[in-house]
Amino acid sequence: MFLSILQIIVAVLLIILILLQERSSGLSGILGGGNESGSYQTRRGLEKIIFYGTIVLTVIFIAIALLSLIK
Repeated sequence: MFLSILQIIVAVLLIILILLQERSSGLSGILGGGNESGSYQTRRGLEKIIFYGTIVLTVIFIAIALLSLIK
């Protein structure tokens, strides 16, 4: 029961962080809808924190899912 509630909380936070990320870094950026110059832009400040937070929450979400399967 505790793992399910924790997984829901992590999932909601993960969705929020994904939605906060820059739009051009997704599929539209790959297809040419993002930066017009085509150069790579480094992440700085809050954008970097959101990016790393998304990675950390993804790993936590996967770990909780695997723990739920084992339990």
